[in-house]
Amino acid sequence: MDLESLLHDRFAAAFAAVAGGPADPALRRSQHADFQADGALALARRLGRNPREVGAEVLAAADLADLADATLAGPGFINVSLHDDAIARMVTQVNADERLGVPLAEAPRTVVIDYSAPNVAKEMHVGHLRSTVIGDAAARVLEWLGHDVVRANHLGDWGTPFGMLIEHLLDVGEAEAVHELSVGDLSGFYQAARAKFDSEPGFADRSRARVVALQAGDEATLRLWRLLVAESERYFLNVYATLGVTLTSGDFCGESFYNDRLAPVVDELKSLGLLRDSNGAQCAFPAGFTGRDGEPLPLIVRKSDGGYGYGATDLAAIRYRTQELHADRMLYVVGNEQRQHLEMVYQTARDAGWLAEPAEALHVGYGLVLGADGRKLASRAGGTVKLADLLDEAVARALALVDNTDLDEETKASVAHAVGIGAIKYVDLSSERGKDYTFDWDRMLSFTGDTGAYLQYAYARIQSIFRRGGVVPDRSAPVLVTHPAERALALQLLLFPAVVALAGQTLQFHRITVYLQALAGAYTSFYDTCPVLKSEGEVRASRLALCDLTGRTIARGLDLLGIAAPARM
Repeated sequence: MDLESLLHDRFAAAFAAVAGGPADPALRRSQHADFQADGALALARRLGRNPREVGAEVLAAADLADLADATLAGPGFINVSLHDDAIARMVTQVNADERLGVPLAEAPRTVVIDYSAPNVAKEMHVGHLRSTVIGDAAARVLEWLGHDVVRANHLGDWGTPFGMLIEHLLDVGEAEAVHELSVGDLSGFYQAARAKFDSEPGFADRSRARVVALQAGDEATLRLWRLLVAESERYFLNVYATLGVTLTSGDFCGESFYNDRLAPVVDELKSLGLLRDSNGAQCAFPAGFTGRDGEPLPLIVRKSDGGYGYGATDLAAIRYRTQELHADRMLYVVGNEQRQHLEMVYQTARDAGWLAEPAEALHVGYGLVLGADGRKLASRAGGTVKLADLLDEAVARALALVDNTDLDEETKASVAHAVGIGAIKYVDLSSERGKDYTFDWDRMLSFTGDTGAYLQYAYARIQSIFRRGGVVPDRSAPVLVTHPAERALALQLLLFPAVVALAGQTLQFHRITVYLQALAGAYTSFYDTCPVLKSEGEVRASRLALCDLTGRTIARGLDLLGIAAPARM
């Protein structure tokens, strides 16, 4: 059991003894001691008693003899100071544990994470960055905690634009189209098709007819559609490989997957009385959603022309994920602007009985990526920033920073990739998810401050100790806590399991970055005041163990964020 869980359980038992039933200890880190339990104030209000008296009774009932000293402060706060030998004992145990003290989930869940979701025949741009990076961090954290994670890359691979795209493919020829798409010029291909559609009535008519053929299942049309999808997916996978995310070809599950499931969704909603006609469209009107005029807001399920709206596909996805994948947690990593649409989908799914406890759907929203002008990040020409170009620039800038080191060329290239891509991911994940953040190359690629490069360098510096000393740390060595800096570092290492658990619950990954920054700071203080290689005997073995555990924790924390930790920099 990790430190915070152990303390919580000990205090929960003491509070329950005083309350005559469950009561929250309200345990937290404190500036006045190692931890503080604030629950006596709330319990006193509940019992109609003096909070200091309640705190004293809790203190008397708490079983802490082998763990900590506790004192009463103020109106009923309980300050907790851990015993040095308890810290040393627990860190020794964590050091011997491959999972760094982080337990697997007692009740694993099946979690579907809907993220990235680019459109076929369109290039990925900076607007896809946050969904891809945040979604991948969620997948990594929840999978490491022991949950069954299903990555769902909901491609935009169906609909009216494919009529003009297929006709344009026929115009330029399959071989030329494949070449154009294979080199990543998806935007050029799409824009050329769009220009012809807007300017050539004959092309537009053929495109509309092609949509009908596609939707009717015409095999020749489907073959060309599959070619567009395959070439686009190949491009997406190249971007994912550069970005270092865990999405694979097996995770693509586009809108087309749900085609055969749309009519049953409409039929079932009709049979349940959940659809009403609105200007010829079939719409759901989930309770609690109104427009500016106070009228109920519609969720369009089937359009007046007989086509299906996004609502139908999203409802079909929930129905499939709960009934066939048996998901009990669904995460939609989508920008904040889609919140209302998703909440309307969730409520409609609840009304239909498709989204019922214990299953839950959660919008994992996020803010915008801003440029220095405070507006949505754009290219110098004012257009959309291509994601592949952004990643290439990050690596090139990082290479300029490491080019003057004594690393060999292959290692320089590897480090530059790790630092450049890590910088982009770190600035995204270190921000509070729901807020916008400003994209600033100089700040992102700094080796000091709150950056990924700083943490990567901290890890590399730890590895250099073992190379210089020609030693392999003994992970069974007893850890000693005899110096304040050792104590501070050891205590910080014991907090890692609680931080990972909190990130898995809240999907706020800046919790991990804040922790790692504090850990790196504690390590720097330790290294500056506690000689490692120059110490001897069991002290040397202990300090090497602390270095090793710190390095492993930093590397694991970065890995959960999708950031590499080079051994040399």
